[in-house]
This record gives sequence, C-alpha cells and structure tokens, in this order.
Amino acid sequence: MCTDDAIRSGAPAPATPARPRRASTPGLFVLGLVGPAGGGKSTVARALAEDGARVVEADRLGHEVTDRDPDVRAALIDEHGPSVYRADGTLDRAQVAARVFRDPAALERLNQLVHPRILDRLRAAVRAVEEPQADGAANLLVLDAALLLDWGFERECDAVLAVLAPREQSVARLMRSRGWSEATARERLSVARSNESFASLADETVMNDGREDAAVAAARAAVARLVARRAATR
Repeated sequence: MCTDDAIRSGAPAPATPARPRRASTPGLFVLGLVGPAGGGKSTVARALAEDGARVVEADRLGHEVTDRDPDVRAALIDEHGPSVYRADGTLDRAQVAARVFRDPAALERLNQLVHPRILDRLRAAVRAVEEPQADGAANLLVLDAALLLDWGFERECDAVLAVLAPREQSVARLMRSRGWSEATARERLSVARSNESFASLADETVMNDGREDAAVAAARAAVARLVARRAATR
C-alpha cells in the first residue's frame, strides 16, 4: 500500500539525471535497491541477505508505521473509518489502497502522513550500522525501497541498483505472487516509474528477464563492482 510498489503518487515519473550520492562512511556501504513491482527486487534482496548483508525493507517499516504509530492509526480511522483496521490491529492495506488509488488527494494525504515516518526509520537504520566492523570489513546495508527515488533517498546511499523486468513478465509475476487480476497488475504498473526512469537514476542495472539464478548472479556481480568502485574513490 503506502510503501508498496503498487501505490505511488500520480502519473509516471519522468526520467531525470542521476543525482549525487552520500559522503561515504568508512566501514559502511549503503545500497539502494529499486525497481518496479514484479521486477524481482525482493529476490535480489533475499540473496544479498544470504551473503551477509543487512536488508531493511521499506514496506515492512510502512507496516510498523500504519499498525503501531498511534497518530497514524487515529488519522487513518478518522479518514477511512474503523473498518480499515482488522480485529488483530493490522491495517487492511488492500482496502485503503483501493480507496486512494483513484483519489489523488487521498493518496497525497496518506503519503504525507506515512512517508516522513518511514524516512525517519530508514535514517535510523543507517545510523545503527555506521560503526566499522572490528576486522575492517565493510558493512553492506541494503535499503529495499520501491519509492526510494521518489523520496530522493538515493542521495543518502553510496549507490543504487535497479532490478528490472519486461512489463509482460512483471504482470505475470504480480498475478502469481499477489493474486491480482491482469487488469489490476497493468493498472498499478501504469502509474509506476518506467524501466528507463529507474535505469537513468541507478548506478547499475540488472535485467531479470530469464532465470532467477542468473539475475541473482548478475546482481551479486553488480554489487561487487559498486563496492569496489566506491572504495577506489576514497
């Protein structure tokens, strides 16, 4: 919903020139991981976690905000009614998404309510791992965030890796993984960044258009290049 690839603000964002990156902290490499829904970003994030990287999922932080922040809960109930929260206290994200998807004003209110709190948590995650490891090895912190570029948060990363896929493959994956209809998958992707826009702001790009293991291998190689490139500029 609010941090999900499925919901972003308004029309597709145009491609824009690459933006500057953060001033590196010794012992820490912050990788922004971006891409459209159904592109395979989460698959790459899991593989990097298996390699020892710490992965922070912006969508999970969004769940924390909407489910646990009392001010956010009160605001959402005030706007959408108490039925948007289930009996277990979690937000019915599908219900809210359906309401705001075609209402730009409601979507903007939702974003203004939730996104600053997610950004605070992302920055806290970076601060938490800024101290170098005792053996001098770099900590790899992966920020898995569909809206990272919309927030301008790539400026707070050492590099950005985009995981992309042909539109038809993304549609098919979303139908399988999320149970969406083809029409819903196409509609949600139509308001997301294009592959070209993601690629224009990324430092490396992986095209996930074949076997998953090949895309993961390409992503690992891309990360190694990015870390080596940053180390060479210090």
